[in-house]
Parts: sequence; C-alpha cells; structure tokens
Amino acid sequence: MNPTGFLLSTYSVFTDATGIAGNIFAIVLFVSPIPTFKRIIRSKSTEQFSGLPYIYGLLNCLICLWYGMPIVSPGIIPVATVNSIGAIFQLMYIIIFVINAENVKKVKMLGLLLAVFTVFSVIVYVSIKLFEAPNRQIFVGIW
Repeated sequence: MNPTGFLLSTYSVFTDATGIAGNIFAIVLFVSPIPTFKRIIRSKSTEQFSGLPYIYGLLNCLICLWYGMPIVSPGIIPVATVNSIGAIFQLMYIIIFVINAENVKKVKMLGLLLAVFTVFSVIVYVSIKLFEAPNRQIFVGIW
C-alpha cells in the first residue's frame, strides 16, 4: 500500500469528521438561546436582556454564509449551510426580541438590523464587483 495514499485518505476522514463535529457544535450554539426566548415570550418583555448578541450573531452568520458560497470559496458548502441555519435562528430571535421590546429598544434593534443588512450588502457587492475568485475569498475572509 502506498503510504502517501493512506495519509491522504486518513486526512480526508479526519477533515470530514471535524467538519461534521463543527457543524453539530454550531447548531447546538444556535439553539442555546431558546430558553431565554421562551422566557421573553412568556413574560411578553425583554426584561434586561440585550439584543446585541443576536445582531452580531446575524452579521457573523451572513458573512460566513457568503464566505461558504461557491462563488467565493468553492468546495466548502457545509460552511454556507450551517451558517444559513444560524442566520435563520438569529433572525427569528431578533424578531421575537423586537416584538416583545419597549419602543425605544424596538427602534434601536430595527436600526441595527438595517445596519447589518447594509454592511452585508456592501460586502457582497464589493466582493463581486471588485474581486476575482481567489482574492474574493481573502476579502470576505478578512471581515
């Protein structure tokens, strides 16, 4: 047996296993705020909770989703899929937060949500218009 082939095969198995484990851990992380949001829904108030972690989480998921798309990084579609799930969860958390927040927090959260979509749109636009494939990945990865 060729030792190089064995090493490449072993590397591939470990790479795949690590990717699957990472996706499982990420999904667990995405569902971890569910008890907090059950409390918010039950009390119909955001109490002293901050919505910022979900805003930051949404921006992170959107950028990582874009990074995992084949037009940016060919061959790493699991990055895109897990982050699309994360973006959906973060957006649901933000919607629940806004529905149950006082008016001042609602306006602040909606403004931050608009800022997230604006920043993400700029990153997508600039990466497509100004960069070719290998440099596009580097540009999006910097964010």
